[in-house]
Amino acid sequence: METIFLSLSKNDFQDLLAETVNACLKYNNKPNTPTETPDQLLTIQQAGDLLNLSIPTLYGYVHRAEIPVCKKGKRLYFSKDDLTNWIKEGKKKTFAEISAEADLYLTKRKGGNHGK
Repeated sequence: METIFLSLSKNDFQDLLAETVNACLKYNNKPNTPTETPDQLLTIQQAGDLLNLSIPTLYGYVHRAEIPVCKKGKRLYFSKDDLTNWIKEGKKKTFAEISAEADLYLTKRKGGNHGK
């Protein structure tokens, strides 16, 4: 790295420093674009469209407490994130995932003492 020495008057140095600080403040004060979108609340019709389910089917899931829901008065609201996670929970594991879990289970079981 090369070192450079500059000869500046006190006022020039203060001006340079003030300009640098102001430039940094302007850069840091730009509005931040959120990296995450806020969770969206859906009506029962919107939830039905998202999940490709009929409204009576959704009411059945709500009645049996099988689906995440919020209730305010007589209205039902569904969190888009919760619905997405609910769908993902029903994902069937592949043969490779099941095999890996079985191997891990057997490895842990062989390594333990288990009172013997």
